[in-house]
Amino acid sequence: VATVTEYGAFIKIPGCRKQGLVHRTHMSSCHVDKPSEIVDVGDKVWVKLIGKEMKDDKLKLSLSMKVVNQGTGKDLDPNNVSLDQDERKRRMFRDYTSQKITLEAVLNTVCKKCGCKGHFAKECFVQPGGTKYSLIPEEDDEEVAAAGCEREKKPSLVEDSSKKRKK
Repeated sequence: VATVTEYGAFIKIPGCRKQGLVHRTHMSSCHVDKPSEIVDVGDKVWVKLIGKEMKDDKLKLSLSMKVVNQGTGKDLDPNNVSLDQDERKRRMFRDYTSQKITLEAVLNTVCKKCGCKGHFAKECFVQPGGTKYSLIPEEDDEEVAAAGCEREKKPSLVEDSSKKRKK
């Protein structure tokens, strides 16, 4: 251990002039508030290289102590499973509230209890004598129903209104 800071410890790698950082989150599987409670300057520890980054033409090494047995130096996470899990935990929460929810399918049924469309009697929440709710028909369905009623009354008006819509 070369130096200890409030956010981790810099480790001098033998046979290399480089130092790597063991962040306090990678010192132990338990929560670490002060890295100085775990390591001191001059201690020898086993570490695993978990990341490299080029920044300002300098190579920065990320090291981990928690995936290495400190007694034997054996790699406890050879397939980097726990590192992948840590990465997933750190990902940002995505806000999906602005996205519109659309129904892909609607039940083509009529409730025997209330007579409304779109649900079964066992899913009906209407109390006897209460307000009845049903699904709002699509715009196309309303136009077809309205056109059908108007055709029975005045067929010439329906043709005129459909021509106006097209323009």
